[in-house]
Amino acid sequence: MLIVRILRWPLAAAGLVALILAGMIAVPVVRPSELAAVSDGVKVADRSNIPPLRFTQARDGTHLAYRHYPAQGPSRGAAILIHGSSGSSVAVHPLARVLADRGIESFAPDMRGHGASGTRGDISYLGQLDDDLADLVGRIRQDGVSAPLMLVGHSSGGGFALRISGSPLQNLFTHSVLLAPWLGTNSPSSRSNAGGWASPNLPRIVALSILRGAGIVCCDQLPVIAFAVPPHSSRILTSEYSMRLLTNFGANRNYRGDLVTAKLPITLIGAADDELMHAGKYEEAVRGTSATVDVRILDNARHMDVVTSPPTLTRVADLIANLRGP
Repeated sequence: MLIVRILRWPLAAAGLVALILAGMIAVPVVRPSELAAVSDGVKVADRSNIPPLRFTQARDGTHLAYRHYPAQGPSRGAAILIHGSSGSSVAVHPLARVLADRGIESFAPDMRGHGASGTRGDISYLGQLDDDLADLVGRIRQDGVSAPLMLVGHSSGGGFALRISGSPLQNLFTHSVLLAPWLGTNSPSSRSNAGGWASPNLPRIVALSILRGAGIVCCDQLPVIAFAVPPHSSRILTSEYSMRLLTNFGANRNYRGDLVTAKLPITLIGAADDELMHAGKYEEAVRGTSATVDVRILDNARHMDVVTSPPTLTRVADLIANLRGP
């Protein structure tokens, strides 16, 4: 009886915590209304002459999709282009075309969890996107591409490019380019909820983070964020992310740690009229780290313009084509 009395309150407290966490996890993800700032930017994009999907096998046996854009004229290098949240390789097609016209051979993957790669909205473990990128680089090199390779990412893809730039995989690349990047909630450059683009389920995120901290990863496949995609667009867009995809597809929570460990040069290209980011705060976001970050802010440009709008694409492609490695 004494043992029961001693354990009663700790067991009751543990049960209460478990009920609270279960309740937080049970809160549903809410889809935000379509965001015109993104949808309208997508509508102006030139989707003509999109190359067919190719597939490469990742280390887990999954076939991952990508598109290849051979260089037109003398080679000036090669690049892997990472799309933003909810999108696919189609999102960076206009950029890939203008880079190819400038002699930069480009490869645009459907990141796992998007497009034709893997299970839509989910991955199997944290770091799987990093492994997939390494596998794609291996495939590119096996196919005989020996040119110096840049990593270019837009929005969440820009945050992911920063994650890679601070990891051992940075050695695969000569330069990293972040286009209107989402650097995470800890960055002064990030608007709340990405200006209405994202609707995170904070109770579920907090509960799953607590469980993960305790070594319990039973529920990381649950959706924790929804995006303001158009209605009836699920055939081409990814409307929700699981906890593990959200965590992996972007910069680390301590994005400044990525900057500290990055040894390759980084170019950050922001859009002055960005509706999802505070472009004027990118300098503040990267200031005081050991990274070599060249921040460029393009006037008269919005968030999607850097990958869709012809006038802005010309400026972006010229900047990238003139980059040199360390």
